[in-house]
Amino acid sequence: MSGFLAQRGAVVGAILVALLVVLAIARPGGGDPLALDIERGLSELGAPLPPSAEAPLGTDHLGRDVWSRVVAGAGTSLTIAAIATLVALLIGLAVGLAAGYAGGWVDTLLMRVVDLVLAFPFLLLAILLAALLRQTGLAASSAPIVLTLGIVGWTTMARVIRGKTRALADSEMIVAARALGASPIRIVVRHVLPNVLGAVVVVVVLGFAQNLLAEAALSYVGLGSPPPAPTWGRMLYEGRVYYRTAPHLVLAPGLAILVSVIAFNLLGEGLRATFDGKERR
Repeated sequence: MSGFLAQRGAVVGAILVALLVVLAIARPGGGDPLALDIERGLSELGAPLPPSAEAPLGTDHLGRDVWSRVVAGAGTSLTIAAIATLVALLIGLAVGLAAGYAGGWVDTLLMRVVDLVLAFPFLLLAILLAALLRQTGLAASSAPIVLTLGIVGWTTMARVIRGKTRALADSEMIVAARALGASPIRIVVRHVLPNVLGAVVVVVVLGFAQNLLAEAALSYVGLGSPPPAPTWGRMLYEGRVYYRTAPHLVLAPGLAILVSVIAFNLLGEGLRATFDGKERR
């Protein structure tokens, strides 16, 4: 813990992440993000209103309060990223542990699958898969984007976990467990998994940041959560037309995405440095 606290960037990232979570849960000052107020939320010419005491981040083209939509979008984006990261973790953990512990042809086969997925650009593959899933009966929910990000985002986790597991597979601890007759599942659960948890935590946090950014990108192109759920990516898309006359419509969700991704990356890099330092010692 002292090694983590010694890193200013990591501490800043942890504080920002905590504030984002509190913001998403408590939604301070956030009203109904879907409430239309054509009479008071728009100017006489029908244009969005700039930031004011009544609307700290102004209003959008339908008279909706931007602050309410930003804090509601935080909950939506963080929830989607969290579930997608969990899906990716389950796949990556299973593949990484199996490849690293079994070795041989199992390792070769699973790593070739990983290489195949990595051969496609992450965002293009996500757009393709999201578009296909939107044609199914899941289109009315957030399931397509959650499954998309989970399915395409597991490869890095699998490679990192596989590397850590492979390093442990021939250690004296594992050899002794085998000699005592422990089953492979018991060895993996009792001996391998606890020793790769540090790497798992790091890749989960960094994967979360990637999923946040990817969720915003998919929402921007219309492949995110279906309307009327507010998301930062859709807010960017809706505000692009008014970037000159009402720049707050772009700045508010844009800064929210920027700060969130930076926060989780700082936290992830801080955790990586902390765990690497412990391993060297």
